[in-house]
Amino acid sequence: MKLFIFILFLVLSIAFYRSRNFRDCNTLNNDSAGLYPKEYKGEVVQVYAARTYGAKGTFAVHSWVAYKKSNESLYSIAEVIGWMIYQKKEVIRIKKDHTDRYWYGNKPFLIEEIRGQKASMAIKKIEQLIKDYSYKNTYVLWPGPNSNSFISYIIRNTSELKNELPAHAIGKDWLYQGSFFAAPSSGLGFQFSIFGLLGFIIDFKNGIEINLLTLTFGIDFLKPALKLPLVGRIGIPQRCE
Repeated sequence: MKLFIFILFLVLSIAFYRSRNFRDCNTLNNDSAGLYPKEYKGEVVQVYAARTYGAKGTFAVHSWVAYKKSNESLYSIAEVIGWMIYQKKEVIRIKKDHTDRYWYGNKPFLIEEIRGQKASMAIKKIEQLIKDYSYKNTYVLWPGPNSNSFISYIIRNTSELKNELPAHAIGKDWLYQGSFFAAPSSGLGFQFSIFGLLGFIIDFKNGIEINLLTLTFGIDFLKPALKLPLVGRIGIPQRCE
């Protein structure tokens, strides 16, 4: 009990600190993090995540997919932006930007990258999936559909992408159109989820997970790592390709 109270106090303290120190989003860094060489001329698809803005960043990350066709210098960044709903706009935003830009002061990390012919095939699917997305005027912070639900939908339906979103990507287990069953991100296994609130994943590439009220606990056997709420992945990083 004492340990639980200590952990709760620590988490709330961090959340309070972040809320006090990230008030003015206009002053925060959104430049390239310099993670990716810019000279590559072919097709590329990348999936990134970074701690989200303000106090929410204590608990969760924001994810996006970036893609570039041949000889383009900037990427098309596709992501769901929750606050656009208050501006009476569609929540999916696509804009040209650096693929690895900071997310309101938070450094991103690469989840997956594909290049060449595989990327070319994936880009066609991604663009069609964006057009077909049913929740362009809907955003629910918890349990979804939110920004991570959208990227999870992209990954599940793009066979060229295989890696999962991290454990602290809250909303990733919210299944599209109210489904209870789905293939996992790799396509190799089985997922059961009750509106993203309760469920499990058996993924022969990425391991197993249990979801309790959007808190994910799991283990990756092939690339040994623990998957935990608040912190994400602890252990060997995922291979990006």
